[in-house]
Amino acid sequence: MTRPDPRKTAALSAALSGAVDLGALKARADAARQRATTPPPPPGGTDSAPSPWVLDVTEQTFQSVVDRSMDVPVVVELTASWSPEAGQLSAVLEKAARAGGGAWLLARVDVDQSPRIAQVFQVQSVPTVMAVAGGQPVDGFAGALGEPEVLAWLARLLDALRDRLPGIRAAEAGQAGAVPEEEFDDPRFTAAEDAFEEGDFAAAEAAYEAILAVEPGNADAKAALAQVRFTARAESLTPDVVALADANRDDVDAQLAAADLELASQDVDGAFKRLIDTIRVLFGEDRDKVREHLVSLFELFPADDPRVAAARRNLASALY
Repeated sequence: MTRPDPRKTAALSAALSGAVDLGALKARADAARQRATTPPPPPGGTDSAPSPWVLDVTEQTFQSVVDRSMDVPVVVELTASWSPEAGQLSAVLEKAARAGGGAWLLARVDVDQSPRIAQVFQVQSVPTVMAVAGGQPVDGFAGALGEPEVLAWLARLLDALRDRLPGIRAAEAGQAGAVPEEEFDDPRFTAAEDAFEEGDFAAAEAAYEAILAVEPGNADAKAALAQVRFTARAESLTPDVVALADANRDDVDAQLAAADLELASQDVDGAFKRLIDTIRVLFGEDRDKVREHLVSLFELFPADDPRVAAARRNLASALY
């Protein structure tokens, strides 16, 4: 099995840090069971038989959505049993997912049972639909669109992602049932991932550092180490850290903690701006400390992320 790129999954995983147990989210055994087990469709569905392309997702299994979005788009349907409009849209989406044959997956989330996922996507009303690709939200809509509008939206989504996600063409060519070739599991990574799954962040950090001591250029280990360190920090934060930082602008550690919480809350630009603004007024060791922290946050994202590119330009301006 191909190991998901931590740089691509970190942004969305980070949004859940502090809200759910990220150690459990990354459990490969749980992800494998999620892939193999499909829950029955809700009342009003288009077929009484389970579909492998329709999943019910909770806070504990949400990481499986992020992982699977590396191959095909995952359409996250944020719904509620009390909403008739949500029920109507759910039936349309399920019918389309069955017809898609695996070119995309439907992941249903009950916002009452998994409110933190709704917070991550900043849901204002149900139904809300968000597409996740490559580990990041890419498009969405709110409200119960009619079937023609939903199908048109899905067609645009697949057209935009077909060249980026290999599973789309494979499914469309009738290859969705093919078993991918297993890759060799590096026992060093397995040990690190197992520690992360168990919530032992110190052991996971040490395991990745050991890999880098032997292979300083190992990009997977570098990206995973950045994610482990961020997750460990984020899980220790309290909701008041931003207010404390705003009230104590000269407190460097408070600014670092606030930036972490803002990033975990998906305010990426706000987190970067806070640290860059702090750098502008600092000198010496404090300035270096904030700069290094900011660079560590950059490592949670793909190198071509436009928000990182903009922040790097602003950082250069602040430094020079």
